[in-house]
Amino acid sequence: MTILRAISRNILRNAPNIPTYAARGLATSSGGLKRTGLYDFHVKHGAKMVPFAGYSMPLAYGDVGQVASHNHVRNSAGLFDVGHMVQSNFRGKTATQFLEWLTPSSLSSLSPYSSTLSVLLNENGGIIDDTVITKHAADAFYVVTNAGRRERDLAWIQEKLQEWNASEQGKEGPVEMEVLEDWGLLALQGPEAASYLQSLTSFDLRELTFGKSAFVPIEGFNLHVARGGYTGEDGFEISIPPSHTAEVANLLSKTPVQLTGLGARDSLRLEAGMCLYGNDLDEDTTPVEAGLSWVIGKERKEKGGFIGAAGVQKHLKDGPPRRRVGMIVEGAPARQSAKILAPSSGEALGIVTSGIPSPTLGKNIAMGYVKSGWHKKGTEVEVEVRNKLRKAVLTPMPFIKPNYWRG
Repeated sequence: MTILRAISRNILRNAPNIPTYAARGLATSSGGLKRTGLYDFHVKHGAKMVPFAGYSMPLAYGDVGQVASHNHVRNSAGLFDVGHMVQSNFRGKTATQFLEWLTPSSLSSLSPYSSTLSVLLNENGGIIDDTVITKHAADAFYVVTNAGRRERDLAWIQEKLQEWNASEQGKEGPVEMEVLEDWGLLALQGPEAASYLQSLTSFDLRELTFGKSAFVPIEGFNLHVARGGYTGEDGFEISIPPSHTAEVANLLSKTPVQLTGLGARDSLRLEAGMCLYGNDLDEDTTPVEAGLSWVIGKERKEKGGFIGAAGVQKHLKDGPPRRRVGMIVEGAPARQSAKILAPSSGEALGIVTSGIPSPTLGKNIAMGYVKSGWHKKGTEVEVEVRNKLRKAVLTPMPFIKPNYWRG
């Protein structure tokens, strides 16, 4: 089975279980799927469209295979439509305090126009969603959450927002949330991304290091540009008003940039050790188990003060029962739900959550969870692949060296 077919099967298998949000959106004529503002753009460029997170999204373009597309991003530059993601603004006198209650991150110490990966937690400390939070000012934040968690996220945030604004602190400084409906979001990724984007702007992109953002003039458009991404390569995520999304996509998709779909996005993110919600993260997993303790502010690990703090602090103090790990699998690629076993006794240790043949490394890589004590680098385990036991060695992530621009 080709990598593209395997990834496509995984996307289609998960798609029916991904909730959609009954709100504004451009519905397609098939199955009630929504469309980003670039649907016609994708079709025009020969995209194979598939259901993903309640949207019709491009899996691949024309006759460009997944491996070729993947390699183009690693060696040059690719453009991804991520307009299905939920973009929101939070404003208000106590916006920092509200978001520090909603997440375990230290946002008060974050400098303006800086971003951090964070998590929304339930009352038990389980991950409702992973998110990127960008601080514009003490009273203004830009937040991106996953499309597949839209219904759950927005309902949760609105519930907590009402609680906050009804509290004494909230009454002194109410917080409002604005969902940027139908806004475009494009990810320009790869070693040639910066030089290409620089040709379209007078803004010196060398000033925009990894994790920073700015409003950047791009060919007459003033757009929010954040340096970062999901591939392990240098790149940018660009937020665009609905009326300009297609025009900006045309600007950003000229040679050497290649349009890139979900197939390559999945293999790129796994090589970079990035989690996919629903595969590698869920509401029964704490950030400590997921290897995301670093998103929790140092002082907050002790003081708490965020939703789900008790469950997180228990895992920080006592150690989590399981841990997310990377592994190299011999012989055949391990897919989601494959069992991880102790080599001598056959004891069940955990399961694989994501796995592919790595186009960059030429090896089978996988991510999963194992019992604590079995998570050390170099530990040998076995993985059940198509009813056969395959040898695997636990390997640090990311699997490839990241190429983020840090100045």
